[in-house]
Amino acid sequence: MVLFKRKPVKFLPTPNISDQNAEIWVMQMTDEAFPDYESYIRRLDFYRQHDFTCSITGQSGLTFFEAMRSESNESRTVDDRFPDPLKDPVLRKIQFSTISRMEDLVNFIFEEFKQDFFPGEQVLVVLEDGRQYEGIIREKASYPERMDGEIRRKAFSRYFVKLHDRPMEEALVNNDQVFRSRKVFSKHMLRILLKNSLTRETWAGAPWVLKEEIAKEYKIPTEIPPRLRQGQIKADRSAQLAMRKDEREGTFFQFYANQQRLPELKPARGHRGKLSQQEMQQQKQIQLQQFQEAMLTGQFHGFAGPPPANVDYIPLLRDGNFQYGAYPQIGSRQPQMPPPPPPNRGPLEDLDIQPKHNGVIRPQLKFWIRPKDAESISEPKTHYEDNGLAMHSIGPLLETWNTLNVLCQPFVLDSFNLDDFVDAMLLRPDVSDCELLLEVHCAVLSLLVDSNGDVKASMPEMPEEDEDEEDEESEIEDSTLSTPLPDAPARSTRSSLAKQEAAALAEEKSRTSPSSKLPKHRAAEMLAGRGWIERTAAREFEDGGWQLILIGILYQLSLQPSLKEDCDAVLAHLAPIDQEPTATTAQQQYASMDVNLRISALQMITILTPSTQTVRDYLEECGEAMTSMRKEKIEQQRKKKPLIEELTSLDQQRKMLLPENLPDSDTEEAKVEPAEADVDVSETMKSEENGVEDSDDEELPTRSLRRNSGRALDRKRKREEEAARKEKEKKDREAAKNSKQSAQFKKLLRDIDKKKTEIKECEDAIADLDNDLREANCQRTRPLGRDRFWNRYWWFERNGMPYAGMPNASTAHCGYANGRVWVQGPSADERAGFLDLPRDEAAAYHARHGVSLSEREAHELGPSHLRDANDWGYYDDPADLDALIGWLDERGKREKELRKELQHWRDQIAVQMDALREHLTERERRRWEAEEEAETGVVTRHGRRDVEKDLDLKRHPCLEWRNGMARREMGRRHAEPSDNSGGTRKKGKKKGVAEVVAKKKKAPVEQEPELVKARKMETRSTRSGRR
Repeated sequence: MVLFKRKPVKFLPTPNISDQNAEIWVMQMTDEAFPDYESYIRRLDFYRQHDFTCSITGQSGLTFFEAMRSESNESRTVDDRFPDPLKDPVLRKIQFSTISRMEDLVNFIFEEFKQDFFPGEQVLVVLEDGRQYEGIIREKASYPERMDGEIRRKAFSRYFVKLHDRPMEEALVNNDQVFRSRKVFSKHMLRILLKNSLTRETWAGAPWVLKEEIAKEYKIPTEIPPRLRQGQIKADRSAQLAMRKDEREGTFFQFYANQQRLPELKPARGHRGKLSQQEMQQQKQIQLQQFQEAMLTGQFHGFAGPPPANVDYIPLLRDGNFQYGAYPQIGSRQPQMPPPPPPNRGPLEDLDIQPKHNGVIRPQLKFWIRPKDAESISEPKTHYEDNGLAMHSIGPLLETWNTLNVLCQPFVLDSFNLDDFVDAMLLRPDVSDCELLLEVHCAVLSLLVDSNGDVKASMPEMPEEDEDEEDEESEIEDSTLSTPLPDAPARSTRSSLAKQEAAALAEEKSRTSPSSKLPKHRAAEMLAGRGWIERTAAREFEDGGWQLILIGILYQLSLQPSLKEDCDAVLAHLAPIDQEPTATTAQQQYASMDVNLRISALQMITILTPSTQTVRDYLEECGEAMTSMRKEKIEQQRKKKPLIEELTSLDQQRKMLLPENLPDSDTEEAKVEPAEADVDVSETMKSEENGVEDSDDEELPTRSLRRNSGRALDRKRKREEEAARKEKEKKDREAAKNSKQSAQFKKLLRDIDKKKTEIKECEDAIADLDNDLREANCQRTRPLGRDRFWNRYWWFERNGMPYAGMPNASTAHCGYANGRVWVQGPSADERAGFLDLPRDEAAAYHARHGVSLSEREAHELGPSHLRDANDWGYYDDPADLDALIGWLDERGKREKELRKELQHWRDQIAVQMDALREHLTERERRRWEAEEEAETGVVTRHGRRDVEKDLDLKRHPCLEWRNGMARREMGRRHAEPSDNSGGTRKKGKKKGVAEVVAKKKKAPVEQEPELVKARKMETRSTRSGRR
């Protein structure tokens, strides 16, 4: 049966249709009937999801119909190949089996029938002369196990086998001379047979039961025996528990269980955790004396009934000697107090942990834009606040930057760091020729529409003109009618009804007011001559072309209610009412547009790209590449494991031969050398265990091998270690020439070095694969975790991109991509559900912890707390990162996971933060130099124009960015038009060179998406320049 989320798919019951002439829709493969077409389509869409699993092969990610065909094919294979004479005994053996796991049941049946054959089976027979024949078992005789004194005979069987090559002859053989072909009897075939034949109920301990049709075919009873039914099994378990309880009562230890429990105290500092042998003996002596005194005074109530009849005296300890005394009278049993519940040792809800009251607060966040309720932060206004950047725009800004860098391959964009991106978005109108700002918009627009004019993203459809006129007429007619009030809710009050009436009146007033019907922009007029789709297909991006295309896309997106307000705000500035609807107007208006509107426009068109086929194909290729990388990583781990074992064995041999091959002058050195070798082997074995355990976790690489500052430091350290190791080996070889080492010992040392080298190669390959897996994991960006107050922590370099961006990017010398750990405030639902509690729950929390949640948040987060998910802060200092790790309480389940992630990535994050600090320092120095040069007004021989351009480069480092990936793969930038032959417009080139370029690139422009698709995973593995 096909599985959906590990449960069998249940077919819908046949509907009751009274009208015999009504039309019905029938699903062919399931025979399900539907009274209407809509329900049929919904069920068909459900069956076409790739979320089903074949219950026989275990293959997942299939549609329902693919899984059903897979099951039928496998069942047919088993029916054709599995021996019919063997099916009946196997099915009878597994009927009502209580072996819970399917694998254990398969192993049990395989071992049970591996040497047991039945009449009618096709087998292979090996005669005494060694020749092998095919035949059919005609008769079987079984002999049981037998004991004759000390002689033991195991159970065995004998068979008369009719040989195919000798029609008139039969062979009498034992079961050790008969074999089955692996094609007809194997664990795989058994597993398919059992999965296709068995079922069971969901309660624990339920037996396996044959399916009804199979049981009828082989005439096997299906009534479950009484001892295996659910009620009887529960009763047996209860009886066993009661018996065990009675056995525990009445013992010597029950006396101590009845004593009053004392609170468990932690040992004082410096106290040893284990008692010495003498202390244990003294404690046992004291306990035994207490037991004897309790028996003499009649306070012992441990026995469940009267004392044994044949025992009159018991030994008592008096004056250090055992004496026999009278058996005391046993009183009635006293009721026992239930033991206290065990303490919860696992991670708790973070806010349920008692505050520490130690004065430690979370390190103060840094802000680009200070939150509204953070007046207590005594910092001057930032550069971003002076340029008008708002707090609500930081989230879309980070989302857009991360999307463009993670998907830089399908966008055909070089990577760029966050500071250059923000600098480009903040550029003044008098600064032009910013390739980063231009290429980002043109790359996104090129991905939305291909060169054939096909829109690749899901967009709302534009209404026809006739429909618009009809809608306007209907709106005018409807406006004359009274607007009905919405239905009152089930629990309504007079105040709520009054609010509804007021809202309805306000809506009626706004709808009928003249100002609401006035147009807010002239976007439709700007695209009256030629639509944005045609312009994008022709790649008309120059001279205000991409601004016009942006206006067209936003105008169409404004038909979506959730985006209408944001789109209208951008369009009101790009296509104002009081200016002519031309491309020049759009270009000038974008140059003067507010940075928050720029971010909003770019974010709205960027979020359309994941729905394009190019991005989907790229994500699918990344998934396939990750699968192959995981397989390769498992192979490297398997290869490493026997090498570790061989190295351990060789090291043991080295220890045994070391005393015989040790010169007298090196005695002291040899005393230390074995310990060092032991450490090497143990560390290697430890790393092997860690590698095997983490084989499925592609997001936690052991180290970075990318061309950035972290990789350089890692390689420098390894080069130093390698040089030191080689120097030591050289000295050892020189000393060995003059020593008394035997040839066997020298060969052993060479073998050890060889094994260590092979192990190191495996470890390096595993580390490379871990890093490749991290970079190829670009399906989603996940936060590092959340703290006790539901703040999210993001480190965007964690997956989907190299740590410092593409190594061949034009700004790769900066050495970082983002360089910050961003902190986002809690969402509205999280604050309403967990932080802003109702009055009664807040009072209960205050009673338990002695402080309210709001007071605790203000005290433990300090002045830099974040109110909602639109508030963002960050850390860019390794010292603050260490303080944050120390502030987190690992007793809470959220902060335990967050602390683990921060500790794992701490070193790499610190490297990126140091690179960020160096880059910003150099950037600020260049900016001050530019300001000083602008004040002095020095003019060089290049003229004022070159001086101003140089000053702009120093003020705005984003102007240095170049899209090298587009030039390498397309031969041009996105913003540059291409000619009809697919060639590229080149400037400053000789004629011969231009002819070579045009000849080399014969493919038309329509093949640009195919070029992106053909790159495949040249990407994630070649980002480092290694593959």
